[in-house]
Amino acid sequence: MSYVTRLGRLARLSPLPLFLAALAPTPASAYTDGGDHLTVTVRDAGSGADGTFEVGCHPTHGTHPDLPGACAVLERNTRWGKDTFAPVPEGSFCTMLYGGPATAHVTGTWAGRPVDTWFDRSDGCDIARWDRFVPLLPSMDTQPPAGGHTFYFTSSCDLPLIQHPPHNGCA
Repeated sequence: MSYVTRLGRLARLSPLPLFLAALAPTPASAYTDGGDHLTVTVRDAGSGADGTFEVGCHPTHGTHPDLPGACAVLERNTRWGKDTFAPVPEGSFCTMLYGGPATAHVTGTWAGRPVDTWFDRSDGCDIARWDRFVPLLPSMDTQPPAGGHTFYFTSSCDLPLIQHPPHNGCA
């Protein structure tokens, strides 16, 4: 029996080939079969932003107007062991800033986990959560006026929100 034949028999009987096969990288297609796919429904966000969009990543596919951007922001927000779409923690201190009536409902599967979450812009924390997912969600950002920023705060002057500096004589 030749040396090559003995080596071949030894390899078949050894658990080493199985061990080495287990260490081989998993092909990317194994993660995408039925994998990351989201449906995003946006309402009351304004002209052109409302609608229902499909987003698939790995590979990128769907009807979202900015698929590469949507997949990139999802990747940026994904952390091992964390809920990518976690709501604002209960008891958080948030500014009383209303960001408008826009809502978004996101359903599907991301990173192997089921997703069924809502977004709104009801206060500063929810606005920040929404903004972390732009361009998956439409940008609701408005530009500050030339020469400065616009600040809003709760007033004791019967105006729920006013621009700072005040221009109505209210201190």
